[in-house]
Amino acid sequence: MAITLTEKAAKHISRYIERRGKGLGLRFGVRTTGCSGLAYKLEYVDEAAPEDHVFESHGVKVFVDPKSMAYIDGTELDFAREGLNEGFKFNNPNEKDACGCGESFRV
Repeated sequence: MAITLTEKAAKHISRYIERRGKGLGLRFGVRTTGCSGLAYKLEYVDEAAPEDHVFESHGVKVFVDPKSMAYIDGTELDFAREGLNEGFKFNNPNEKDACGCGESFRV
């Protein structure tokens, strides 16, 4: 499987990297936290790690560490605006449950 981006997400990431003036792509992973156990983490990548899994979608590279891969393999990242709010949406086929506040999930 792989990690993919929607066209909207790829455009948003590309614009942000362009404004930053540097960056190879986006690091996507998970961390242990919250009431359901795991939370997504996103950060821009300036230097790849040798163990990273690298996926490319709509011209944007997504870097994933090996430990996170088991939890997010097959995930599609989307970027949505709803009223005054905007942010990434995670369509993760491995997600079994999410907490009520939407901050964490369980696989």
